[in-house]
Amino acid sequence: MSVVTLSDSTFEQEVLKSDTPVLVDFWAEWCQPCKMVRPLVHELAEEYGDKIKVTEMDVDANPQVAGQFGVMSIPTIMIFKGGKPESTMIGVQPKETFKNNIDSALAS
Repeated sequence: MSVVTLSDSTFEQEVLKSDTPVLVDFWAEWCQPCKMVRPLVHELAEEYGDKIKVTEMDVDANPQVAGQFGVMSIPTIMIFKGGKPESTMIGVQPKETFKNNIDSALAS
């Protein structure tokens, strides 16, 4: 499963209207911690396959959605389920933290 690149115009369709939980990686090109998290996000996309949609969104190119959901620091990883944010993780986290949050979203 590949990582879907989001924009302000595709966010509603890809995330809010998704039938499966969606992980959104809010990032920016200049952000060093974002570059550390990115390989983990891609690994999660491979591991979870069709169970969860994994996406990424450049906050510099798409400030509207980031502002709408109060993203103040990056990287911010949010998991959406049923069109609503279910969990938020800010900064570099161990892969296990991401997996625990994804598993929780899948279980609920």
